[in-house]
Amino acid sequence: MNDIICPKCKSVFKVDESGYADIIKQVRDIEFKDEIERREKELEEKNKLAVKLAQQQTESILKDDLVKKDTEINKLVTEKKLAVAEAVKAVEKERDELRMQLSLKESESKLNVNALKEKYEAEIKDREKEIERINDMKAKLSSKMVGESLEQHCQNEFERFRSIGFPKAEFNKDTDTKTGSKGDFIFRENDDDGVEIISIMFEMKNESDTTATKQKNESFFKELDKDRREKNCEYAVLVSLLETESELYNTGIVNVSHQYPKMYVVRPQFFLQIIGLLRTAAYDALQYKTELAKIQNQSIDVTNFENKLNDFKDSFGRNYRLASDRFNAAIESIDKSIDQLIKTKENLLASENNLRLANNKAEDLTVKKLTRNNPTMKNMFTGSDSGEDDE
Repeated sequence: MNDIICPKCKSVFKVDESGYADIIKQVRDIEFKDEIERREKELEEKNKLAVKLAQQQTESILKDDLVKKDTEINKLVTEKKLAVAEAVKAVEKERDELRMQLSLKESESKLNVNALKEKYEAEIKDREKEIERINDMKAKLSSKMVGESLEQHCQNEFERFRSIGFPKAEFNKDTDTKTGSKGDFIFRENDDDGVEIISIMFEMKNESDTTATKQKNESFFKELDKDRREKNCEYAVLVSLLETESELYNTGIVNVSHQYPKMYVVRPQFFLQIIGLLRTAAYDALQYKTELAKIQNQSIDVTNFENKLNDFKDSFGRNYRLASDRFNAAIESIDKSIDQLIKTKENLLASENNLRLANNKAEDLTVKKLTRNNPTMKNMFTGSDSGEDDE
């Protein structure tokens, strides 16, 4: 038996060996358990410390990384801010320039609008004045005088702008009545080489409000086209105040080429404009006209050469035929002359023989032979020449 003293109450109690062994075992188990718990605590503390150190190291590394990342991020942010600032600056500059351009365009547009407004207002006022003037003119003048005044108006307008717009052009009254009719004015313009640039036959028509029969523009087209063709003009223009209520003709310039070629009807205020438009188009076509004229001249030169060559050939052939005929006639005449000369020679030879015989007879002839058997002649010769011997 073993005595065991309780460490708390100090009491002594007896424990047999088995019990003691159990107690020892329990004590050992408790101590082992305590040791294990202590060791576990130590390990736990060590682990905590290791974890803490690891955490501290990790945090340090992370802090360094974070510092680097922050530095990089700050750098990137700074670069981004700079890039954004540059981009914004460029955009703002472009925006400011655009705004300035828009402002300038707006100002220019306003100026153009104001200028156009003033221009159109001025044109409207001019048209109103022109309408008032025409109405006043129509009210006061007879039909004939109105027509003459319209002609004078157009002539005055042309003369006002001649030196500026048409220094080389001609604008004259059509006074040629050889064909039975005439227009009012003819506009012509040539270039420095004399090639015609443009020509326009003008007719001015108007009537007063008191005219009984209201005339129509169309009634003058045929005669105007006839005048254009007979006076060799390229275009025909009717300056008209007829049909004052017509929306078609009140547009200003009306192309009626579908009825008659190259013909226009205009109101008086568009008189100079139609000349300018047709003249500009003619100048654009001048180069082609010049080239065409050169080609035509070359064609004419070739044609003239061919004609002259053909004329020469015909003339030469005709002269050859005439000369040949005359040569043959001369040869024939010579042959006839030769035949005639031969006959004449034969006749002459025959005549010579006859003359020789006659001469022989004449030489053999005597007074005695002549007076033989002719007493009268014998007495005459005897009396006149007694010394002649009788034969």
